[in-house]
Amino acid sequence: MSVEQVRSIGGGGEGEEETGGEGVVAAAALRSYPVAPGYRLNVRSGPGTNYSVVRVLAEGSRVTINCQRTGERVSGPYGTSNIWDNIGSGQYVSDTYILTGSDGYVAPRC
Repeated sequence: MSVEQVRSIGGGGEGEEETGGEGVVAAAALRSYPVAPGYRLNVRSGPGTNYSVVRVLAEGSRVTINCQRTGERVSGPYGTSNIWDNIGSGQYVSDTYILTGSDGYVAPRC
């Protein structure tokens, strides 16, 4: 999701009412989280290791989580979980490799 897309969601365009609250929610969606230090992380086409790798995140990368869903249970540096983070269209990473500060959901469910 680009910044331009978030701005259009927030309203305020010609002929639209400014609601204010939507802009706050959209801005929260832009929060990025770091990948666990020392890891090059596989980004998969779905929420599990049986899905194909679509790209690899470099060490020190940060991700923006669009939404989260349940999938294969895996273990990583931040524990064991079945939560997978959607970071783009058809792009998922295990939440166990992302430092979100929570063992649960930090974004809407997909």
